[in-house]
Amino acid sequence: MKIRIKDNTVRLRLTRSEIDQLGTQGEVSGRTEFIQQDLVYNIVQSATESLVASFVGHKITVGLSAEMIRELVQTERIGFEGQSGKVKLLVEKDFACIDNTTEDQSDNYPNPNLAC
Repeated sequence: MKIRIKDNTVRLRLTRSEIDQLGTQGEVSGRTEFIQQDLVYNIVQSATESLVASFVGHKITVGLSAEMIRELVQTERIGFEGQSGKVKLLVEKDFACIDNTTEDQSDNYPNPNLAC
């Protein structure tokens, strides 16, 4: 899972296997290992109908409803956006990059901009 933070916007991109895991287990997480402490970011199934987020200790948690998760898993829906307090949230499928990159993209969704 990729996380991108700019000011009050948090964007999470999930690969195919992460979307599958979210659908079967109701949770997926990532971790960045800093020297003193890890930053953990996860997406969990929540009882709310809209996106929610919290930041407690060293952990960012974004909640999606069961219906949102179902749509990500079973449909062509790319993602969801919402607001949690002052923070804008984006949760979306991760597409393969069009330009050259050294990043492993074998688990990414095909980029729709490559279709003729």
